Amino acid sequence: MVTLTDAAVSSLERVLAKSGGAAAGLRIAVTDGGCAGMKYQMGLEAGAGDDDAVFNFGPVTIFVDANSQPFLSGVVVDFVEGIEGAGFKFDNPNATSSCGCGKSFSAGGAGGSCSSSGPSGGPSSGCGSSSTH
Repeated sequence: MVTLTDAAVSSLERVLAKSGGAAAGLRIAVTDGGCAGMKYQMGLEAGAGDDDAVFNFGPVTIFVDANSQPFLSGVVVDFVEGIEGAGFKFDNPNATSSCGCGKSFSAGGAGGSCSSSGPSGGPSSGCGSSSTH
């Protein structure tokens, strides 16, 4: 089960209201990639898919696809604001390690390394450090 903190619900409620009714909820997924091997993805969705788990938090609905469910079981999603900005933070009990960026993790030994630049020397989607995790 996915859990949202009150701060996450409040933030997502504002985002969904701005969608003008086009979005029924938020999809949270885990895909291959990122610094540590797996990364979180979030996006507005018009509705649930056939194999989705659906979680309701008052006015906020979360959709999680079948492939992501094992990686998100027990995860707590928070919305934090600080000196470096604001964003969603995942507290995932399934993560065996994570990158310094907090957006990427590994589970069961899969992992990668952070890079300060992407292909062709451009910016990467990683944490921006050149250390490995």
